[in-house]
Amino acid sequence: MSATSASGINFAKYRTLKSFLILYGIMSVLILALIGVLYFQYAKAVMLSSQRLAMQLESESYVPKLKAWLEHDRDLKTFPKDLAYTTALYGYDQKPIVSRLHNSAPIDFKENIYLSSKHIYLIVPLSPYGMGEYYMIFETQDDGLWRQQTLEITLTFGTLLFLMLVGMGFFLSRLILRPMNEAIALLDDFIKDTTHELNTPVSAILTNIESLEVNDLPPSAQKKIKRIEIASRTISTLYDDLTYLILNHDLSVQDVQLDLRHLLHERLEYFRHRIEQKKIALQLSVDPSVFLTIDHTKATRVIDNLLSNAIKYNHMGGTISITLRDGVLCVEDNGIGIPDAMIERVFERYTRADKSVGGFGIGLNIVAMIAREYNLNITIESEEKKGTKICVTWSS
Repeated sequence: MSATSASGINFAKYRTLKSFLILYGIMSVLILALIGVLYFQYAKAVMLSSQRLAMQLESESYVPKLKAWLEHDRDLKTFPKDLAYTTALYGYDQKPIVSRLHNSAPIDFKENIYLSSKHIYLIVPLSPYGMGEYYMIFETQDDGLWRQQTLEITLTFGTLLFLMLVGMGFFLSRLILRPMNEAIALLDDFIKDTTHELNTPVSAILTNIESLEVNDLPPSAQKKIKRIEIASRTISTLYDDLTYLILNHDLSVQDVQLDLRHLLHERLEYFRHRIEQKKIALQLSVDPSVFLTIDHTKATRVIDNLLSNAIKYNHMGGTISITLRDGVLCVEDNGIGIPDAMIERVFERYTRADKSVGGFGIGLNIVAMIAREYNLNITIESEEKKGTKICVTWSS
């Protein structure tokens, strides 16, 4: 299992892929919509062009009848009818003289032929025929067959084009994520190599420190030994986190009824020198019997990372308040706090609220991973320069 893998892909890749897919999806929809609109306009223009030809041919036989009516009769009852189209006659002021049109909407005299309210209108100026400033209007109902055919063609080719865009999007997404995958692979190899190289020297340092008779040494030497031990335990904690990231799917899990009070005191003793070095005051509110069914190694990782962060991001002479009771573990410090913009991201891997402080930004990600595995709930409250409070709760 990759050391940098989180549910198959890390959060940074999720964000990059999500942003790309949203942008690509919007662009694809706009392209498809534009093509659909252009094709619809083209189909409409072809239909109107076909209708214009038929209506103009019909007008050649109708205009002489209309001319005779204008010259001799002008009786509205004898206004000539056309067998193919509904007709109307408009005057020079573009107002109807005779109209048998089905649609009462105003005629658009700026167009030669147009579609309106499911009817097609052809406007023929009669001045070229020597009939004065009159307009003849032909009207016919649009059967909508062209629209249905256009929709079918649009859906067919639109689907094919959409599948092509999906395939192209898949290819582009792989191309875009390739540099990130390569960077993650390099980071993964670095973590594995670093972890492997850390194990032996850190173990050797801690083993030799524990074997020393520190009380027999001068005070100055004792301080130096204490600093070495603090640094070694810090590296050891980081080593444990890195090892967990790499091997967590390969580690044998033994869930037991764990006494959290005992484990908490054990881990506080482990961090005792780091706490003393920063002169941090501990405030404990711990119930005597708090049990949770969990793997010992994973429970240790949760407590260690909460304590380590509370120490790391605290001020010199600060305070850490720890509450442990049935169903809840809270660790609160009065340190530098977390910016509002970062609170939602602190559980993402390689995210650090303050990059001036050491570490890889993996501690809270490990806590989140273990919490998901055991259905634990995590809440975080933080304010810049006032501290952070993280609580882990579970069903008791």
